[in-house]
Amino acid sequence: MDLDAQLRAAFGVEHVARHAPLAPLTTFKAGGAADWLLTLDRGGDVARALALAREAGVPATVLGGGSNVLVADGGVRGVVIRLHGGGVRQRDPDHVRADAGVTINGLVRWTVSHGLAGLEAWAGTPGTVGGAIHGNAHFQGRNIGEIVERVTLVTPTGAIHDLPAQEMEFGYDSSRVQRTREVVIAADFRVSPGDPAALRATARQSLAFRKRTQPLASPSAGCIFQNPDPARDRVPDGIPWSAGALVDRAGLKGAREGGARVSDTHANFIVNEGGATAADIRALVQRCQREVYQRFGVQLREEIVYLGFE
Repeated sequence: MDLDAQLRAAFGVEHVARHAPLAPLTTFKAGGAADWLLTLDRGGDVARALALAREAGVPATVLGGGSNVLVADGGVRGVVIRLHGGGVRQRDPDHVRADAGVTINGLVRWTVSHGLAGLEAWAGTPGTVGGAIHGNAHFQGRNIGEIVERVTLVTPTGAIHDLPAQEMEFGYDSSRVQRTREVVIAADFRVSPGDPAALRATARQSLAFRKRTQPLASPSAGCIFQNPDPARDRVPDGIPWSAGALVDRAGLKGAREGGARVSDTHANFIVNEGGATAADIRALVQRCQREVYQRFGVQLREEIVYLGFE
């Protein structure tokens, strides 16, 4: 039985697509197709999918909410496993457990409606629980890893295990799974009792701040670059320690490559104005890096993940 037939037999015809466009599944709305797209909502199925791909000698890539990624114009070879959906439940008075395919916004709505505090400030965060854990999502100086208690992972060989947050190697835009290639399938978050009305107000404030300071109306991948690291970067006096400020001071707000443009609202965002290719976006990323380095001597490091690029 070939891989296509195995995937359809294991997960159902409706969950498997051949030569599936990935652009609609990303917030950049750019890039090519997957050889196979496998859409799953149960983390336990990931182990089986990885095993089938491994036995067939085919690479496997995991895609969550499609934020913070850029898919190559030529697409992604092998099987793309899209974790989409799942559920949230309260494990005990102090913890909720969310599947990796649950959106962060969905998790926020669930906790707020159940009068549980801890996640309301993350309203408006793009992507899924799995993606947020993978890149240790950050907002206004806080990392999501700070409120994680435990993470359930699948190893590249298909073993499922739990790890406490202390062993997740959370850092700025990073976690251990970037090194180990484990896949997040669920996470436990710390919560406490809260008043739903007050939590809802905090969530609205967070979302309003994002709308005011970020180009949410245009397709983008979120912040493109990490902020400078005081341990290894030297930012000229008078410039904030911010990637967006460096791009702005280099005169790159509004800069274009094809259909891609540096946002006028926030210079650490590149937006797809319609018809931008992945090549356009990457060329603009590299132009920003080059000109910021030439002007200020700071090497901007990318925050986004490239899928399908050689």
